[in-house]
Amino acid sequence: MIKKEKALKNNVVKFPSKLTDLEKQIEAVIFAAAEPLDVDTIESKISKKTNVVKSLKKLQQEYSNRGINLVCIKDKWSFRTSPKLSSLMTQEKTVEKKLSRAAVETLAIIVYHQPVTRAEIEEIRGVAFGTNTLEILMELDWVKPGGRKDVPGKPIQYLTTDGFLSHFNLQKLSDLPTVDELGAAGLIDSSSVDNAIFGSSKFFKEKQDEKKEDIYSNIDEMLNSTLDEEEKDS
Repeated sequence: MIKKEKALKNNVVKFPSKLTDLEKQIEAVIFAAAEPLDVDTIESKISKKTNVVKSLKKLQQEYSNRGINLVCIKDKWSFRTSPKLSSLMTQEKTVEKKLSRAAVETLAIIVYHQPVTRAEIEEIRGVAFGTNTLEILMELDWVKPGGRKDVPGKPIQYLTTDGFLSHFNLQKLSDLPTVDELGAAGLIDSSSVDNAIFGSSKFFKEKQDEKKEDIYSNIDEMLNSTLDEEEKDS
């Protein structure tokens, strides 16, 4: 146990090994450089000629177990954070970005008309838009593909996500204001806004419920008419 402690102490005393003045110069030149340096550039900045490559490899070894390493990429040398510690250098930032007009209008159309295809969005807006407009809305987790429309070509339909409701603190889509309500609140100039963008305030989920009710009522009517015809025949 005593020998082990002594060995560790010796390691601390011996590390790092002594550098020559020229090796210190090379170290300082690379450290102060704004970009990676090649051997010729390093040689031009030190006080006298020496085997720079040999010195660089010695420095590389010296820094191999430290928080920063001396690395050579495409014959250029620079100090880099050790890959083992790269996670400590990670910094997350929240960057606020305004949506483009195309993205805002596209989102509004999807919200109030869903499910809706790209062609339908462009028809309502009156202009074509870039693919990245939908990609931005999907990256925000506000919009998602919602199956394909049963028409020739079977285009993809888009609808809003639960993330959209959560972000805007909505319980359900029907909680969204109508164009008249937005205008009354002074949030938009309803006189200059195309009401077609906001649809008829009949939302997707509500449409689905209505559709189910219609199916059941149609079945009841069909059964009743069948029974009436059988009674007549009998």
